[in-house]
Amino acid sequence: MNFAEAETLAERAVAVQAAAGDVPSPCCSVCRMDRLSGFCEGCLRTIPEIAGWSRMEDQTRRHVWRAIELRAKAGIWRVPAANPGDSSP
Repeated sequence: MNFAEAETLAERAVAVQAAAGDVPSPCCSVCRMDRLSGFCEGCLRTIPEIAGWSRMEDQTRRHVWRAIELRAKAGIWRVPAANPGDSSP
């Protein structure tokens, strides 16, 4: 995920939270978990959020979207930069 994708996801999260009706899944078919952050690289959900989505009520789904928004805006999905002196890949 890059900054533009994170910004788009955060904007979508705001729109979904404000919309009436059924809450759509944030899944974008990337489905890769980042081992450092613990978030999906596509939708910024955790494994429990992904696994429980189908059983959640809309209010809980909106809470997940709020968490996605905050994660995207905070940039906590980013992998920390390597140390300048580190020669490992």
